[in-house]
Amino acid sequence: MAVRRFDLEAGGDTFEFASETEGKISFWLAKYPEDRKRSAVIPLLWLAQKDNGGWLSEPAMREVAERLEMPYIRVYEVATFYTMFRLQPVGKFHVQLCGTTPCMLRGANDLKEICQNKIGKAFQVNESGRLSWEEVECLGACVNGAMVQINDYYYEDLTSDTFAEIIDKLENGVEVEPGNFVTRQRSAPEGDAITLIDSALFDGSVPAGISALPNAPSELPESDLQPLGAKTAKVKKAKTVKAEKKAADAAVEATAELPEETDDKKRPEVVAAPAKGEADDLEAIKGVGPVLVKKLNSLGVFYFEQIAAWGEPEMAWIDEYLSFKGRVARERWIPQAQELAEKKKS
Repeated sequence: MAVRRFDLEAGGDTFEFASETEGKISFWLAKYPEDRKRSAVIPLLWLAQKDNGGWLSEPAMREVAERLEMPYIRVYEVATFYTMFRLQPVGKFHVQLCGTTPCMLRGANDLKEICQNKIGKAFQVNESGRLSWEEVECLGACVNGAMVQINDYYYEDLTSDTFAEIIDKLENGVEVEPGNFVTRQRSAPEGDAITLIDSALFDGSVPAGISALPNAPSELPESDLQPLGAKTAKVKKAKTVKAEKKAADAAVEATAELPEETDDKKRPEVVAAPAKGEADDLEAIKGVGPVLVKKLNSLGVFYFEQIAAWGEPEMAWIDEYLSFKGRVARERWIPQAQELAEKKKS
């Protein structure tokens, strides 16, 4: 692998995650214990790259290191090892051209010439700032070669003409829908289907008169002769019962692991589960993601007013329950909840 270094001059001096990214960061951090939160380094680097115009600057990498309380050099090692992280500025639309054998046999070299002629050298942003490109290893869409990935999406079954048209449209501010650029569904053969086209093959019923199958008992069980809908209903009911039991077991387990109350730690006041749709959107509190909402709901916390009323004992109890080590205060849950509660009243 070639040496990969950050573009220090282009990165500026500061970086800040977008406000809408904070919920995603909380989601990933909630997956790991507090003393293992550095395990979230790859997803946080990916989010930082998204918020930094498609590449990682040195300040962005330092922000990730500070969030995860890990040495800067460890974050640097991860970012420079994985080629999914780009270390210098890219265009608004960054083209990753697959040049591995299947795509090469289907015309990847022709697409490469178009990139060179219409965009310029690899890893350089064109004059408009809209386009850049690089050649990459297999992207896993071998059946649909030649293909490219532009930002997060695949553009498949490309020819020189269709790819050139895509590049021209992007350069002129016209977005292009991703997907196949020939007449076929995903990776199916081109054109209309010619086999397995009888609709009776897919309605789930057993044809009349069939009572035996090859290498099977001479008579089919009565349950196998039922309409598909009846079987589906039974399966759904069984899944519902299983899910309800799992939820009940989880509630018992959660109750058994609640921290003890002391003079310095007090469990927050709880309320009964509200009707569907009446609970506050606790994810509006920065630092609270979907996983934390479920945990708070399981404790009987559903409203901004409840969190707004917490004091030091309640914060200490929640910190211990969620293994947060001061995160509630650090992320200012209570002031945020107070502000949101006031907005709700008005």
